[in-house]
Amino acid sequence: MVLVIPFLLLFILSYGQIKGVKVYDTFIEGAKEGMMTTVRIFPYILAMLLAVNMLRASRGLDLIIHILRPLTGLLSVPDELLPFLMMKPLSGSGALGILADTLKKNGVDSLVGIIASTIMSSTETIFYTITVYYGSIGVKNIRHTLVAALIADLAGIMAAIIICSILFT
Repeated sequence: MVLVIPFLLLFILSYGQIKGVKVYDTFIEGAKEGMMTTVRIFPYILAMLLAVNMLRASRGLDLIIHILRPLTGLLSVPDELLPFLMMKPLSGSGALGILADTLKKNGVDSLVGIIASTIMSSTETIFYTITVYYGSIGVKNIRHTLVAALIADLAGIMAAIIICSILFT
């Protein structure tokens, strides 16, 4: 198992040589393209990270959670999940931090812990993903993608809550 990566690298280099590809030059060109993509998407990522940090620092996230609490109560969403659910579409690392805190407070085998873990693994960090992918190709009109992604995310969240509640209670 330890030799898989060295074997894979050796295979790629050998295959490139057999096919007559200048492997090193091709690698350098790919690295240049990767750097250009990074430079192209950096402003989008910076703007998104700035917005997430401003939302967290201004306690705007807490205000949104307070406003949504009556609706989430009707949908049987546990209150402990609300900060996590608000952060997940915005920031994967922020959601991971909230998930760790949720698991520490409620336990990994609790219903809240199981639901949060299921949501973490079955939903996407929508705004980050859209920012990176669309920013890299210069697309600015994201409204249809965003609506579809939010609907899919909501479906994943509701499915996780319903299925986990049935299976683990």
